[in-house]
Amino acid sequence: MAQQGVIALERMGGSAAVQAVDALRLIYAEAFAGPPYNETEDDVAAAFRRFPVQARNPTFRATLARCEAGEPVGMAYGFPLGPDTGWWDELTEPVPENMRREDGHRTFGLMELAVRGPWRGQGIARRLHEMLLDGIGAERVLLNVHPGSKAASAAYRAWGYRKIGEARLWGESADLHDVMLLDLR
Repeated sequence: MAQQGVIALERMGGSAAVQAVDALRLIYAEAFAGPPYNETEDDVAAAFRRFPVQARNPTFRATLARCEAGEPVGMAYGFPLGPDTGWWDELTEPVPENMRREDGHRTFGLMELAVRGPWRGQGIARRLHEMLLDGIGAERVLLNVHPGSKAASAAYRAWGYRKIGEARLWGESADLHDVMLLDLR
């Protein structure tokens, strides 16, 4: 891995993220193209059909990392889960009602965190994660990660996340994902 120069991070709300959608899409497509995700162009298109709706959430936030030349290298985004969230319903085993209770402030849902290949292993993901969560005021963070993504799973565990279950994110044919929770209290 070669050092790629100074990396600048930017935090943004939903409207700014929509303006940066091409950069976010590029990062997503490259980061999730290989195993274990094997996302196709159709998968990327589906993810970014959902993106404008997600970004309209008034509590949506994103972080974007760029190298010195302005090339996008990493991103993260999410928002607090509302009372009507379906995230808890995707778990293969139910969790207690007091764990799944949401009020729009309690749990921040980390939708995506990705760094393009040449920039991995330089702490960019950690910096994106820290900037995204800075000042959110939530008790905890919830995310899903493919268990075959050993580096991502190891990073999340190192940052304090713990596995609380498994979920099929897009129906019965989808791969199982680990559901991980970070307590911020």
